[in-house]
Amino acid sequence: MKRTADATWNGGLKDGEGSFSVASGTIRDQKFGFRTRFEDEPGTNPEELIAAAHASCFSMAFSGELTKLGITPAAIETTSTITFENLTLTKSSLKTLVRAPGAEESKIEEAAVAAKAGCPISKVLDLEIDLELTVAT
Repeated sequence: MKRTADATWNGGLKDGEGSFSVASGTIRDQKFGFRTRFEDEPGTNPEELIAAAHASCFSMAFSGELTKLGITPAAIETTSTITFENLTLTKSSLKTLVRAPGAEESKIEEAAVAAKAGCPISKVLDLEIDLELTVAT
């Protein structure tokens, strides 16, 4: 399986602008620029997209790990906060709430640790990953 996205950049670093699209068509001509990446101008940037990828990948991996333990979660809600300093991604902080009525908390924690290590996005990121897990059983 291969997934594709493309990006175009026009102009200089600070005064230029870019856009990207994904092959599925769910994101088309999404604008980005210096101010959306390095300042607080509304809009997206590569780091935000990595955060979205990590949050969604971890949630799916966590569900898979729970399933292996015979637990079907009612919901998994994850936020990934990517830290970007000195032109380097240094950390992804995962904050997750899992609702798994009747499940044993120690098994849920075991599954979370396995998912954090085994999620494909976690594997590709060369940075610190921490996890704050809240369990609602």
